[in-house]
Amino acid sequence: MYIYLNGEYVKQDEAKISPFDHGFLYGLGVFETLRTYDGHPFLLDDHLARLNGALKELQINYTANREDVKSIVDLLLEKNDLKDAYIRFNVSAGIGEVGLQVEGYNNPTVIVFVKPLPKLVEGLEKEAIILEHRRNSPEGATRLKSHHFLNNVIGKREIGGNPTVEGVFLNKEGYLAEGVTSNLFWIKDDKLFTPSVETGILDGVTRRFILELASCHGICSEIGYYQPEEIEACDEAFITNSVQEIVPLSKINNISLPGNKGLVTLKLQKLYAEQRRRLWSRTGLREEVSGYEEY
Repeated sequence: MYIYLNGEYVKQDEAKISPFDHGFLYGLGVFETLRTYDGHPFLLDDHLARLNGALKELQINYTANREDVKSIVDLLLEKNDLKDAYIRFNVSAGIGEVGLQVEGYNNPTVIVFVKPLPKLVEGLEKEAIILEHRRNSPEGATRLKSHHFLNNVIGKREIGGNPTVEGVFLNKEGYLAEGVTSNLFWIKDDKLFTPSVETGILDGVTRRFILELASCHGICSEIGYYQPEEIEACDEAFITNSVQEIVPLSKINNISLPGNKGLVTLKLQKLYAEQRRRLWSRTGLREEVSGYEEY
């Protein structure tokens, strides 16, 4: 596979970065993962907005814009003969002296790679297990999609390697937080619920999109602090991320749920699928929905 590394396109086994990169030494780096649908990078603008905000917080002097990133992605897809692909856009601090650096970073390391993805499977569902290990608190004001992934790794080790099982973190106060690599939603009495970002979760791009999608189509939603008993008593539940989209839950802690037969979940999946080859940002959703209604 070819990857992009600091302005060059190189074979993955030929790529090299410095051992003095502070992304490697101190975890100073952030990334975004998204997928392309027939070459279209879905919600790219939202991913770049989150990436650029995180880079500003880390004082890494780099701004990613749609035109440049789309050009990189297009060429990587061409070189790797792909249309539907997983994309990871990674920016780390770059080379520095050994020791914690107070001043900002002006020469970051930028890596973009793609990999093929299997076609989305109709009817896919997962089981959820509430983890014993708690979600750690963000190291700054909010959680960044950063290189600091030990908490996620510990959660993944707790549930094992079964890809049909997702672990669900509680935060240190015992409130529902998020999955190991996903955001969490459930439905009760036709109302959509999801934990607040103040519980310490990552504010997922897909999470935001689902909330906007629900709002545009008359599905009431609530964001807040919830105990595990509340999701265990739900009518339906699902998890989300930018690669797997909306994945229904068939169980949570061995309590059976409708899985891929949940009516609200199915509706959201259908609405999601209608948008994934066209939108650059969730902010365009209301215009799209309004256009359908006028048509």
